[in-house]
Amino acid sequence: MASSTLSKKQKKSDKYSLSELKTLGHQLLSSRAHVNNLPLLLSFITPTTRPQYALESLLSLQSFFTPLLPQLPSSSVSSSDSQNDPEFIYRIWVRSKFDDFVQSLLDIATCSQSDEALREVVLDTLMEFVKVGNGGKFHSAIYHRLLHIFVHSSLGVDDILPELLASKYFKYIDIRYFTYISMEKLSRTVEAIDISDDKNESPDTIDVDKPKSSLALSTHKLYHLLSRIPPLEGSDGKSEYDMWNGAGIFAGKENDKGHSGKQCKDESSNIKVSPANIAKKMKLKFTKAWISFLRLPLPIDVYKEVLVNLHQVVIPYLSNPLMLCDFLTRSYDIGGVVSVMALSSLFVLMTQHGLEYPNFYEKLYALLEPSIFMAKHRAKFFQLLDSCLKSPLLPAYLAAAFCKKLSRLSLAVPPSGALVIVALIHNLLRRHPSINCLVHQEDGNETTKDITEAERETDDSIEDSSASREISNIKPGIDLFDDKQTDLLKANAMRSSLWEVETLRHHYCPPVSRFVLSLENDLTIRAKTTEVAVKDFSSGSYATIFGDEIRRRVKQVPLAFYTATPTNLFSESDFPGWTFKLKDEDNTAVLDNTSKENGHISAKRSRVESS
Repeated sequence: MASSTLSKKQKKSDKYSLSELKTLGHQLLSSRAHVNNLPLLLSFITPTTRPQYALESLLSLQSFFTPLLPQLPSSSVSSSDSQNDPEFIYRIWVRSKFDDFVQSLLDIATCSQSDEALREVVLDTLMEFVKVGNGGKFHSAIYHRLLHIFVHSSLGVDDILPELLASKYFKYIDIRYFTYISMEKLSRTVEAIDISDDKNESPDTIDVDKPKSSLALSTHKLYHLLSRIPPLEGSDGKSEYDMWNGAGIFAGKENDKGHSGKQCKDESSNIKVSPANIAKKMKLKFTKAWISFLRLPLPIDVYKEVLVNLHQVVIPYLSNPLMLCDFLTRSYDIGGVVSVMALSSLFVLMTQHGLEYPNFYEKLYALLEPSIFMAKHRAKFFQLLDSCLKSPLLPAYLAAAFCKKLSRLSLAVPPSGALVIVALIHNLLRRHPSINCLVHQEDGNETTKDITEAERETDDSIEDSSASREISNIKPGIDLFDDKQTDLLKANAMRSSLWEVETLRHHYCPPVSRFVLSLENDLTIRAKTTEVAVKDFSSGSYATIFGDEIRRRVKQVPLAFYTATPTNLFSESDFPGWTFKLKDEDNTAVLDNTSKENGHISAKRSRVESS
């Protein structure tokens, strides 16, 4: 059926040449007597028509409709309201043909099989109609239909349409304004589709792992459009915003259709709107669009990308950033890489917007796993971890738990992870002198005074401290720290020591052992030293360590120097009383031990097969 329709259209286009189409267009523009050329030219505006024919018809029809748009009635007006007025009936008919023309342009713009150059021209034509198609005001209905068809079509995320919008039109403030309005509406429609799909499925047939390809694709395209809208410029009174439609939308109170009752800049009255008022309205629409989008079931790749960029591209421009607290706390509770990505935005809300999160440090402590040292975003995580533990008001048991957990992880992480761990522990010991007892404690003989003072910082530590004292007196020499304990108060970090850091002094990687030795003086001479910059070590890897080593200038290089060529692996001085001999008959090595007892010589030989 589709092939037969295509062949009919192809035969129809073969009946006319480009010169004949141009003649039909000139006739339509010259006299109303040739208005019947209008449906004929409309038949060439299809995705399957040759691009040259479609372009020629498009130019003629655009020149015909543009001057008539202010005179055409609304699409909701029917011919029954004409009262037998021929001129009014004619305008209603022209309006219907204009609606057909817009729909044909939308079909070409959202068809992947259309020529890219033609799609660019079609988009420019649609945006011109958006500019003047509503009696001189911004025609938001056409623009919303364009975005709606794109989001719900089968076009890919990397289609040319959003790139054209971003490069040509997102610089205009009113287009950004209506884009946010459309994004809010489209997010609600996608959410409604998802809810209806869940209701149509019975509980016995729901498959949790079943991918929702159409919903995921629509969500991808929504985020693709939202992420390409540039942020609003400053509202300091000096900013000038470019408007696509001269009538403006920010001066007066909006009506139900989203249009403004006053003009942003009227040439007759010179009415201007302050940038602060524009920024306020833009923030409101920006917030509604993003909050509606974040309610959707985001695919995992979109979810991660949103969390990575949320603190930079979304939170600074929201009217009330605390609206994201539920989304971020749920993300932070998931654990793993998702929690690491949510930490940046959650930290911004806590430090800059007064968000209270009682279990923040328990969740942060749970993120300290060996896998975090191989994660993609580990550099930002370690810097935030250092910032979160910077407050001097943290209780001693909490700082000790983090310090001990990090030292325990140093035994299982790569050398780059050991470097950042030593830097974090060094900063913790400098900021919290009450946990310096961890540096050297032997056999559970802790400094009772220091531990008691640390325990008094909490209200309910009496029972735990008495129980831990009984444990510490049972088996001396056993590390009482419980790295599996989720309650930081019960982890017994204050009754342990940083013996793991001592092992790093003999680490197989020279930079690690050198770094540990260099920090010993920092803990003894505090007045002459400062904290370590964690960002210098947070993004380390085997490649960075190797690069730093080969760039080091070494004054003395250890050499294996022999005055004579060695003949054996071990010298006799290494084994006093033993000699190594080689027997020729069976090519085996014999190790002899000769000693004198009571004037007699006893020889003990052991035969070792050579490999």
